[in-house]
Amino acid sequence: MSSPVRIAILASGSGSNAEKIMEYFQHSDQAEIALVASNKADAFVLERARKFSVPTFTFSRKEMEAGTLTQKLLADKIDWVILAGFLLKIPDELTRSFSDRMVNIHPALLPRYGGKGMYGMHVHEAVKAAGDAETGITIHLVNEHYDEGKIIFQASTPVSPEDSPEDIAQKVHALEHEHFPRVIGELLGR
Repeated sequence: MSSPVRIAILASGSGSNAEKIMEYFQHSDQAEIALVASNKADAFVLERARKFSVPTFTFSRKEMEAGTLTQKLLADKIDWVILAGFLLKIPDELTRSFSDRMVNIHPALLPRYGGKGMYGMHVHEAVKAAGDAETGITIHLVNEHYDEGKIIFQASTPVSPEDSPEDIAQKVHALEHEHFPRVIGELLGR
């Protein structure tokens, strides 16, 4: 039997998606969450990781750009990197080290509302301001450009004129939690 795929999750904040991924793979023979890493020492995702007994690692932007994160991931024999609310741009060296093995989730239907500065509530406010009738999630491979990697999966949800950006955020979070862990599992099985 082959050993499980080793996954590292990178997150900058609360980590609700990271928690759903840890739950999904908790008793899996397919994959193990081997590391949760964050650029913020006080990110709640680190507490969520401890609840699942997953090792954690923190680093600064400067350390990441100097290759510290890449070295840690390679030393820990990580196979796949999952971005779950990670807000820093990935250095090219890290992207190259995990080419076609790094996945991100974006809270909109790319290519709409992607790019630098388009994350979290910024995206939902833009959807509301545009009067869009739907929004959703995009799961994609990571390349050297913000939100431009190959799209793997999209799911949409209707937006009504009465929806606030917070309402839109709730609908998008529900899609993220429903689909992200499963899509990762399918990707690993390819």
